[in-house]
Amino acid sequence: MDETSKVGIIGSGSWATAIAKLLLNNVSSINWHFRNKEFIDKFRQYKHNPNYLTGIEFNMDDIFLSTDINEIVEKSDILVIAIPSAFLKDILKPLTIPLKNKFVVSAIKGLVPDENLIIGSYINKYYEVPPESLGVISGPCHAEEVALERLSYLTISSQDVNKARGFSSMLSCSHIKTTISDDIYGTEYSAVLKNIMAVASGICHGLRYGDNFQAVLLSNGIQEITRFVDTVHPISRDIKSSAYLGDLLVTAYSQFSRNRNFGVMLGKGYSVKYAQMEMLMIAEGYYAVKSIREINQKYKVNMPITDAVYNIIYEKISPAIEIRLLTEQLR
Repeated sequence: MDETSKVGIIGSGSWATAIAKLLLNNVSSINWHFRNKEFIDKFRQYKHNPNYLTGIEFNMDDIFLSTDINEIVEKSDILVIAIPSAFLKDILKPLTIPLKNKFVVSAIKGLVPDENLIIGSYINKYYEVPPESLGVISGPCHAEEVALERLSYLTISSQDVNKARGFSSMLSCSHIKTTISDDIYGTEYSAVLKNIMAVASGICHGLRYGDNFQAVLLSNGIQEITRFVDTVHPISRDIKSSAYLGDLLVTAYSQFSRNRNFGVMLGKGYSVKYAQMEMLMIAEGYYAVKSIREINQKYKVNMPITDAVYNIIYEKISPAIEIRLLTEQLR
């Protein structure tokens, strides 16, 4: 992997747009997949994504846009997948070009529904991409702040640290600091779980619990993440680093957090369906909590916050009742 490697992006949302902007600080051009030709036409006309982060302008000479995913994959050595996890199977369904010789980087913070697999495991199982050719982008980094060029930190994980280092250099710039890790499983699972914790944080805010309780909730939240990740993939890791704890904190507290905002609406009494309709973007925690609950039937990890969020969303138990019961379990 070097400066001649061609990078393709699959996804057209805010995070995909932010990543595209970062990459173009360091590479001469990118390939970019959009599902909708109308959006591509508007992009070419206005020189920005017509739906997300519209303040970011692009030099269209640097971007090859296509609705044909096979064309994007064929032209690229590195693929960054940045779409909601619930749409992954449909987006990849038309794919006929093999992925196994590509470096595939997940920028998705969710699990594949029904499969209950993190993205790396899904790509490995169904597209035969070896573990050393898989990467993960994680860290406390909202797309909106990247667009504003505010100082942010990313962790790039891969079992091949040279590939992680090479890709991290493609994202680094004056306002983006990068570190590398070999913990692709831990960073992916942590990114999934922090969305569940953020939904819980939003529910509690909607119920008018204060800062004191939020601190207790998230202290217990990082412990819950640690128990689960260490059980599923037991290696030495520093859970206090930004890829784990930092990502949890920003997702639970930030005004940009769609998972927190989804939880706030639930806490205020809105139905799950109405809250989803009001959201302009997918809240990954909605899907994640069901998948994690099902995965945990095997591991039996103590996960009271996850259980509470699941009961509120899927069992339709009153948020006020469920959180009151949760308060008796936290320390």
